This record gives sequence, C-alpha cells and structure tokens, in this order.
Amino acid sequence: MSMKFRLLTEADVRAVLTMEDLIETMSSALRRFSTGRVVQPVRPTVEIADDSFFATMPAYVRADAPARGSDLGQTGVRPGSDPGLTLNDDSSDSAALGAKLVTVFGRNALRNLHSHLASILLLDPETGALQALLDGRYITEARTAAVSAVSSRLLARKTAASLAIIGTGVQARSHLDALSLVHRLRQVTVWSPNKSHRDAFVDDAKTAISGSDPGLTLKAVDHAGEAVVGADIIVLVTSSPTPVLENGWVKPGAHVISVGACRPNQREMDPALVARGRLFVDSRRAALVESGDVVLGMQEGRFGADHIVAELGELLADDSLARRRSDTEVTIFKSLGLAVEDVTAAALAYRRAVERNAGQELML
Repeated sequence: MSMKFRLLTEADVRAVLTMEDLIETMSSALRRFSTGRVVQPVRPTVEIADDSFFATMPAYVRADAPARGSDLGQTGVRPGSDPGLTLNDDSSDSAALGAKLVTVFGRNALRNLHSHLASILLLDPETGALQALLDGRYITEARTAAVSAVSSRLLARKTAASLAIIGTGVQARSHLDALSLVHRLRQVTVWSPNKSHRDAFVDDAKTAISGSDPGLTLKAVDHAGEAVVGADIIVLVTSSPTPVLENGWVKPGAHVISVGACRPNQREMDPALVARGRLFVDSRRAALVESGDVVLGMQEGRFGADHIVAELGELLADDSLARRRSDTEVTIFKSLGLAVEDVTAAALAYRRAVERNAGQELML
C-alpha cells in the first residue's frame, strides 16, 4: 500500500518557521520533557573519527494542555521584547513522534559543507505512518538558539543589554537573532580565531539590522577576553574541545550559554567558572553523560551531580523554583540539544506547511 508524505527542504522549513514561533514551541517542549510528557533515550552515538560522529535522536511527545501562567504572561509578549510583539496561538502542545538523524564532521568546511547535517523523520503519532521528511540542519540551528533564548529569559538579569558571542558560525547568527527577541540589546561584541570570519560576520549582521535598531552597536574584537569582559550575556558557539572562556573574564551577574563541547571529553568553559556558576541544563541525564564541562568537572572532584540546579523545563513548570537569586551571581546554561526540540519543531513546520501547501507531497 502506497503512503503519502510531505518533503520539506531547508528553504521550505525556513519559509514556515519563525524564531518567535520556535521560542514559544521550545518553552513548551522543555516543560513537557521535564514533567514526564516525553519518551526519549539519551542519544545513541556512533563514533566515526576524532572529529566525526553519527547520532540518532528519537522522541515521542505526548499531547498536553497549554501551561497556565507561562512566563510569556497573559498577553503573549516576552519580557524585554517589543511591546507590539504578540504570538500566534499554535498547536505546539499536540502529540508528536519522530527522530532526527544527525552527523557532525568537523572537516566538512574543507569540502564547503556544513559540519552539522541532519534529516528529521516525522511520524503520525496515532498510526506510526510517515508524515514528513524534513531537512534538519536549519531546524537544529534555529531551535538551539531558541532554547538559549528561553534560558536567557529565565536566568539573565532583566536589564541585560550587552552580548558577547565567541564563534562566528551559523549558531552565532541564529543566537544573535533569538536573543535580540528577548532582550533590548545595546552592544554585541564578537570574537573567533579567524579575523576574516569575525569581520564578515559583523558586516553581514550590520547589513541585516541596518535601520531596524540604530541604537545597537555591533563590533568584532581581537581577543576573546576583550569580547567577554563586561558582557551581561556570553554565548559560546565553538567547535573547540578545550576551554575558550576563562573564569576571570566573566563579571558578576553574567549569564553564560555554552552550546559547543557536546562530547564527554570536550569542554568550552574554564572548569573554575563551571564550579563558580549556578548551573542549569536542558537534560540532567544527558549532561551527566555527554557534557565534558560537567563530566570532567565531576571527575576532577570540583562538584557533584547536585551542582546542576535544575533543567530549564523544571523552571518553566514550577515558578517556585529558584532561578537567579541575585544580580551578582553567575548563571550558566549548558545546552546539549534534545530530540524533543527537533521533533516538536518539525511538527510545527509540518503543520504550517500543510496550511500553506508548502513542500512536495510524495508517495512511498
């Protein structure tokens, strides 16, 4: 028996997903994950080479009612965002089933390819039939930044206005876009080891925001410490297996978002900083297995598993949980990426594509 499914290319996915939608959807996904509404394993990984691996990320997301009293408030407007910004109500709490197949090949840049490539299979949660095959590279890029924005909305100081970005790849740009939606940024400082890359990043970003926010200063600097010192929010989006951020550079009250170093033998942050900061994660189980910033710190006796204060989803589900306790403490969000994020983002893209007749219907 033939079966219809929808094919969505990267261009199709970009056309139907907005960062505003993804921030809302990731909040729902994280809350459901931490409240037992998601069935997913810690991702199985096949090592291919020192800088290459293949991972499978399946998830079943049970249907859930929208959370009451979410941190978007009654108006659906994010604190610190444009007061005119409202969110479309979407079926972001419906059931979803699927899996992402993702590869990371560090040397792909030499072949003019992205280092992270992915495809997402979306299945009908009632029948198991194939619903859609989607490009997953852009979804990975965008949903990661959306989750970071959720962390910053929860954990950064409400007055945060300066952002440091270490790294200039696709995640750097998506994080600039996402964090601009939850904070009124006045200064963005960027560093990466390659001067031409960081200059090109700033030029491209300035062109994109030209006229939209004349009060925003965006610049590249020659040293990572110069970018970080004084920053309210620090984003690490690197492929470095060793620390790129020193404890002494981070001012009291900063919020640090670490996106790279997703293997247990890698770390992006000075271990003294991880021990100093108040640590939050997307998944405790994953962090204790996959994150070198956590695993190596524990092996060195710097802290125990209880150093992880909470998952973001726990904060979203329970307003009584302590978030930022003062304007001087450093908060850290260690992001690893969850299958539930990919599957719920893919489900949103699929629903929008059906509504707008985007993509192609094919037979299997």
